[in-house]
Amino acid sequence: MRVIEINTVQSHEILEQLNIHLNGDLKEHCGEHSLVFENEFGKGVIRSITFDWGVSLIDYNVCFTKDVRIIFKSSDINPIKFIFVSEGNLKYYNDDEDTEYDFERYQNIITCNKKNSKETYLFLNKTTIKVNFIYMQPKEYVKKKNNNLSYLNINLLSTFLNEKAESVYNHFGDFNLKIADQIKQLQEICDNGIVRTLFIEGQLNRIMAMQILELNNFEDNIRFPESISRSDIKKINNLSSYIVNNISEPMSITSLSTKSGLNPKKLQLGFKILFSKTVNEYVRQIKLETARDYIKNTNDSVSEIVYKVGFKSRSYFSKIFFEKYGVLPIDYRKKIKSK
Repeated sequence: MRVIEINTVQSHEILEQLNIHLNGDLKEHCGEHSLVFENEFGKGVIRSITFDWGVSLIDYNVCFTKDVRIIFKSSDINPIKFIFVSEGNLKYYNDDEDTEYDFERYQNIITCNKKNSKETYLFLNKTTIKVNFIYMQPKEYVKKKNNNLSYLNINLLSTFLNEKAESVYNHFGDFNLKIADQIKQLQEICDNGIVRTLFIEGQLNRIMAMQILELNNFEDNIRFPESISRSDIKKINNLSSYIVNNISEPMSITSLSTKSGLNPKKLQLGFKILFSKTVNEYVRQIKLETARDYIKNTNDSVSEIVYKVGFKSRSYFSKIFFEKYGVLPIDYRKKIKSK
């Protein structure tokens, strides 16, 4: 494991300190800093940009060859962090609490730790991780005209106004694809100069607004149409196990919806978040993987296997098996036996 310690909250200085360990190529253009590396440490791009009123962005798109633990030592400047993981997941630990947290893909996260404390982010090896950190420094942001902070959730407002920063604030919210879409748009901005800067700043404000709105809805037990709760995620995981264990049974959206206790729309959203597939795409994938294993490990005929995995048509099964693996089922068995 590699351990990297950071003792600043200034975005460009964070990149400079990271580069001491990652030995990459650090560049600056129009106020935007980027660190690109591809070497024995792994590969990736980390970029940062800072705006007025204490708002800045650090965007990671990395894959390390070893586990990397990045430890941030806070100081008198104690930012509120709006965090969103687009790919992979992170482990998080704050020395003010005796708990390790998982920052999961598509989950809305807002945190603020105490002054002079440490927080640790663990990037797992050989895992592509895309994560956005939007830093907001309360002392600077309160100076902004028409900041309307009084409309914030009471707990987040107290964090903004707590100059002594004597308490930890954590919001581990719902899983939201709409915020993920906004993050994707942020990453795809390709204009230059003032146009690029304005687009980035506008998009950051939009993302923070959506994260705050999700927080408010979470506290009021209201769900975005594009959000799904942790309890719903658990139901999706349980349903995925049911699908694997009952692959020969007929499975429709209606029957799976009834089995899970989730409506069809929520069911589709959950599978999109967890597996990046529709329910039907996921079921078909499991059927094909199971059939492939039967062909490889049993002497059952292809027709028997088609029945075992719940397909009604052998010709349809052969067609989609070929689309998935580039070989017909019977030829796949011949290939396995010849080895």
